[in-house]
Amino acid sequence: MTRTVFRGATLYDATSRSADAADVAVENGWITDVGTGLDGDAEVDCAGRAILPGLFDCHVHLTMSSVDLLDAVQQPFSLQFYEAAGHMARTLATGVTTVRDAGGADLGMRVAQERGLVPGPRMQVSLNMLSQTGGHGDPWWPSTCALDLLPPHPGRPPVIVDGPEEIRRKIRELVRAGADVIKVATSGGVVSSGPGPELVHFRDDEIAMMVTEAAAAGRFVMAHAHGAGAKAAVRHGVRSIEHGNQLDDETLEWMAERRIWLVPTLSAGLGLRQSLEDGSTVYPSEIRDKIEQSHGDDTVRRAVAAGVPIAMGTDAPIYPRGENLLELELLVDKGLSPADALHAATLSAAELMGLDATLGSIEPGKRADLVVVDGDPLDVVGLGKRVRAVYQDGRAVHVRDD
Repeated sequence: MTRTVFRGATLYDATSRSADAADVAVENGWITDVGTGLDGDAEVDCAGRAILPGLFDCHVHLTMSSVDLLDAVQQPFSLQFYEAAGHMARTLATGVTTVRDAGGADLGMRVAQERGLVPGPRMQVSLNMLSQTGGHGDPWWPSTCALDLLPPHPGRPPVIVDGPEEIRRKIRELVRAGADVIKVATSGGVVSSGPGPELVHFRDDEIAMMVTEAAAAGRFVMAHAHGAGAKAAVRHGVRSIEHGNQLDDETLEWMAERRIWLVPTLSAGLGLRQSLEDGSTVYPSEIRDKIEQSHGDDTVRRAVAAGVPIAMGTDAPIYPRGENLLELELLVDKGLSPADALHAATLSAAELMGLDATLGSIEPGKRADLVVVDGDPLDVVGLGKRVRAVYQDGRAVHVRDD
């Protein structure tokens, strides 16, 4: 068994949220020692560079190439999976070694990655998002046409549900199809037909059923939610609030007390505004209005002050894929320190996904998912452009050759 030492780096310690010089010893894909002056059979020279734990993106859509509905409905159905292979490789090259897919990826994609058939991040998949009739995930438009970015197929069941018993059955169906996490929409959304984010979707008995039935299957619930819809989701014990604009102080207090994560996806807001300004995506007028109204929210800044746990998520591809680490800069702009922003992308994200026993920090007994970067690890500005090499289980899966 070969013992490989990554020598001479500055390590980001996610447990203390600090950085210091140290070596990392890896055997058979696992970290066996961290310290100075370690010996080994092979060596990776990291002098002048830094090592981060493999990073997490807790909100991606790997089968989606854009949110342009008119373009999406003209593409062959299976093309999404071939494009997803490229999206997976590009995400991995940014240093993101684990993702939570918030709709689109199915069990086959996860298994393909696990078996080494397709390079990409480890993944938890939700398959699709539970929506009420007329909700954020309902593909119906006033023309009576159904324009669906995530059309159902045998591995991605249809998800429009109403009432607790429909919800119970649908969650069981999603789990049967391979869902690792249950995604729901408890409010309206921005890039969809119908009401905006300010309206609550699903009633209390329906949301309670989601959490209860998911827990019975050993699954967490992630809730696309804003405002009052987020408050309802938090009241019933979801694991995380995705996007989470316009959260009031009471909701944030509950989230801090109950350790319910906020995944702000700040990149998505920026991407939507940029696409509106440059005309790269054609939106119906009602969606353009919702994008313009969503700017300027101070929820993340207040969440930081309230002690709400935060995990990094981007909602890629709404902001260009491969630019995932811009989210770290945006989190810092909202009040996190650089060390805390990195924590949101490492140990906090791992805890959110229930993976912190083996991932999220550089410690003996954890998987050797490592990211080698140029410069100071606590400088997150332009971090994605400074990634030199990415390792999963101690194996190089991306090396920059310039």
